[in-house]
Amino acid sequence: MSDTQTTQATAVAASFTKVIVLDEPLKRGDNEITEITLRKPKSGELRGVSLIDLGNMNVVALQQVLPRITAPILTAQDVANLDPADLVEIASEVSLFLVKKADRMAFPRT
Repeated sequence: MSDTQTTQATAVAASFTKVIVLDEPLKRGDNEITEITLRKPKSGELRGVSLIDLGNMNVVALQQVLPRITAPILTAQDVANLDPADLVEIASEVSLFLVKKADRMAFPRT
């Protein structure tokens, strides 16, 4: 694979995932979760969820979708225990996953 192909493949992978470093780590037993990797959902992973609710950052909708697209896998209880600032950052990224690629370029990302 050429350098150009590698760069393009990396850019495509980056557009489908986002790592969120939590301000307030989640505690799960003796383990502490300090960062979460979000993966862009496929349509089937959005089943049973209103896209309007997801785009509006509805917590119940996020509790349904996040276990399907996070690593480590977050449970609904984990989502309920997130610091509000972390939840808003995660919800914002999920909302951006729902926007066409050309439109996403208008949103600054870090």
